[in-house]
Amino acid sequence: MSTSQIAFLKGHGTENDFVIVPDPDNAVDLSASAVARLCDRRAGIGGDGLLHVVRSAAHPEARAMAGEAEWFMDYRNADGSIAEMCGNGVRVFAHYLQRAGLVEEGDLAVATRGGVKKVHIAKSGDITVSMGRALLPENGVTVSLDGRSWDARNVNMGNPHAVAFVDDLAHAGDLLSVPPFSPAAVYPDGVNIEFVVDRGPRHVAMRVHERGSGETRSCGTGACAVAVATARRDGVDPTETGTPVTYTVDLPGGTLVITERPDGEIEMTGAAVIVAEGLIDSDWLETAIG
Repeated sequence: MSTSQIAFLKGHGTENDFVIVPDPDNAVDLSASAVARLCDRRAGIGGDGLLHVVRSAAHPEARAMAGEAEWFMDYRNADGSIAEMCGNGVRVFAHYLQRAGLVEEGDLAVATRGGVKKVHIAKSGDITVSMGRALLPENGVTVSLDGRSWDARNVNMGNPHAVAFVDDLAHAGDLLSVPPFSPAAVYPDGVNIEFVVDRGPRHVAMRVHERGSGETRSCGTGACAVAVATARRDGVDPTETGTPVTYTVDLPGGTLVITERPDGEIEMTGAAVIVAEGLIDSDWLETAIG
C-alpha cells in the first residue's frame, strides 16, 4: 500500500452497504483480495461492495469519460470482482462527493464502467440517478429452485439481470448461493437474479441475488430491471405510449421509486446515508491478504 493508513467511509443506499475509499489520484492498490478482505463482515469493515472514488483522468478505464465526468466510480463486488455498475452505489458515491465538498447540490455526472450517469442531488437529500436505457435481449433463462421453475426476463441495465415473477418471495430460498438457471450460456459472466411479487397497482416487492455478493438488502440496477420487466408484463412501454410510467419497488432495505420515460431513460430515486469514517491500517491489510 502507498500510505501507512488509508481513509475510508461506510455508507448505504436502502441498506445496500459499501466501503468507500477516497483516492482521487488512483494511488491506492486495491487488489481483488484486498477488496474481499475489506468487505468481509467479520474480519474486515464489511459491505456488499466497495466504492473506489477516483478522478476520471487518473484511471485508465475512465480517462475517455473525463471530459463529461470528473469523478469515476470504480466499483467492486464484495468478492473483489469488478462490476459494470451499481445503482445504489452511485447514490452513495454522489452523497459522499457532496459531503466531502467536492460537488454541490444539484446536477452532476458520474463515470462508471456502464457509462456516464447523470445524477441530481435534491434539497430533501434524495438522490435521483439517470440509469440509462434498458436492453431487453430475447434470450431469457429458466430459474429453478426447490422443485419450482420460473421463466425469467432478460434485462440489461449496464449489468445483466434475470427477473422472475413468483407467488411468494420465500420461494427464492436463502439466496446464499446462485439460484440455478439454464441455459448458462445466456449469462457467461454471471447474472443478478431478482424474484418479484406484486404488492398493488404499479407496486412490487423483490429479493435479489447479486453476482459476487449473494443476497443483498437492495440493488438499484435490479430495481430498475424489475420495474421495466413488470411494465412489459403489464403491457406498458413508455417508448410507444409517450407517457412516463413509475413503479414503486420495495426491497428488504427500503423503497426505491423507478420511472421509465418516453425516451427510454430510466430514473431511480432514493436516499443515501454515510454512517461512519475512519482509517484502514495498511499493515493489517497487507498481512490479511498476504
